[in-house]
Amino acid sequence: MYRVWNFVTTYSVLLVAGAVLALVWANLSPHSYHDFVEFVLVDDFIIGHAHYDEHGKVHRTLTLHFLVNDVLMAFFFAIAAKEVWEAVILRNGSLRGRKAATPLFATAGGMVGPIAVYLGLAALLGSDTYDAVQRGWAIPTATDIAFSYVVGRIVFGAGHPAVRFLLLLAIADDAAGLLILAVFYPSGEVMPEWLLLSFGAAVAVFVVFNWLPRHLDQGDQLRRRSTWVREKLTFWPYAVAGALSWYGFQQSGLHPALGLLPVVPTIPHADRAFGFFSEAEVYLHDLLNHIEHMLKYPVEVILFFFGLLNAGVEFSVISAPTWLVLAGLLIGKPIGIALFGWFAAYPLKLGLPKNMRTSDLFVIGFVAAIGFTVSLFIAAVAFDGAVVLEGMSVQAAAKMGALLSFFAAVVAIVAGRMLRIQKIHN
Repeated sequence: MYRVWNFVTTYSVLLVAGAVLALVWANLSPHSYHDFVEFVLVDDFIIGHAHYDEHGKVHRTLTLHFLVNDVLMAFFFAIAAKEVWEAVILRNGSLRGRKAATPLFATAGGMVGPIAVYLGLAALLGSDTYDAVQRGWAIPTATDIAFSYVVGRIVFGAGHPAVRFLLLLAIADDAAGLLILAVFYPSGEVMPEWLLLSFGAAVAVFVVFNWLPRHLDQGDQLRRRSTWVREKLTFWPYAVAGALSWYGFQQSGLHPALGLLPVVPTIPHADRAFGFFSEAEVYLHDLLNHIEHMLKYPVEVILFFFGLLNAGVEFSVISAPTWLVLAGLLIGKPIGIALFGWFAAYPLKLGLPKNMRTSDLFVIGFVAAIGFTVSLFIAAVAFDGAVVLEGMSVQAAAKMGALLSFFAAVVAIVAGRMLRIQKIHN
C-alpha cells in the first residue's frame, strides 16, 4: 500500500490546532469567540447567508463562518471527491471489483448502526428529545479519514491489511456522507432548476476543454491541441466552471460546499489509480493531480480555520445530544461494521483480506468511530443555532459529541490489545 502519512500529518496538525484554540477561546470568552465566528465581511453581497428584510427582499451577508464553511470547504470536499472518483472509475481503483465488496458492506453497516443507535436511544428519551435531535441522525455516520488512519497505524501497524480495509471504508463513508449532505441537508429552499447551471458548466468545460482537443488530436502523435490547452489554459477553464457550479449549488438550496463536485470528474486525469493520497501521484502530471498538489497547502490553512470556527463549544452544553452522537459512534459504528463485514465475508462468501481476522472488524469499527471533521460539518448544517433542548443549544451539544469522538482512539487501542492484534509494520 502506498504511504499516505504525509497527507494525514499535514492535514491533521493544523485542524487539531484550530479546534483546540477554539475550545479554549469559547470557554474563556464565549462572547468574543461567537462575535469572531459571525464577523460580517460584506453585507448585502451576491453570496453569503440569506435573510429577508422587512419588505421580503432577500439579502445575503458574507460572514467569516460562511466564507469558511460554505465557500472554502468546497476545496476540501473536492479533494475527497477526487480520491473517490479515481477509486471508482480508474483502472486499479480501490473501490472497484470484488476486493472492495466487503469494505463497502462494512461501510453500510458503519452507517446503519450509528443511525439505529442514535434514533433508537433518542426515542427512548422521550418525544421532546426525539423531536429536537432527530435531524442530526447523520452526524455519527461520519468517519474522519485522517485521524482514523493515524489511529489505525497505531493499532494495527502500517503493513496490516486492516489499515487498507479501513482506508477503503473511510473513503466510501465520505462518499456516502457527501450524498447525504446533498440530499438531506439543503441549505435553503430547494430550487433544482439552478443545478442546470452547475451541471451545464461541468458538461461545457468537459466537452470544450477536455473531450474536443483529444478528439481533434486523433492520429496526431504530438497531440498539439491537447498540449496547447494544457500548457496555455491550465486550470483556468475548470476554475471558471467551478465558480459557476458553486453558485448554482448556492442558488439551488443544496449545500454550496459541495458545489465543486460536478466539475471534478471533468478534469483530465491519469489513466489508472495509484491508491488513496498516494505519494506516487506527486510524480503525475495530469491536470487533476496538478490541481490537487496546488490545493494542498491552502486546504491545510482552510482546515485550521474550519476547526477554529466550528469547534468552539462550551463544556457546559454537554447534554443528551452529546451522548447520542457518542453512542452512535462508539456503539453503533463497531457493531454495524462488525456485523455487516462478517455477513459479507462469510454468508455472502466475499471473504476478508489475507491475514485479517474477523475480530479485526470490531477494532476497525472503533477506529472508524472518530467522526470529527465531517461530523462537525454535519452538526453545523443539521441544526439551527436557535434549536434548544432543556435550555441548551442542540447544535453545540452535538458538536461536542463529534469532538469527544476522539476518545474512540483510546477505546480502539485498548480493544486492539484485548483482542491481541498482531501488528504488521512492513
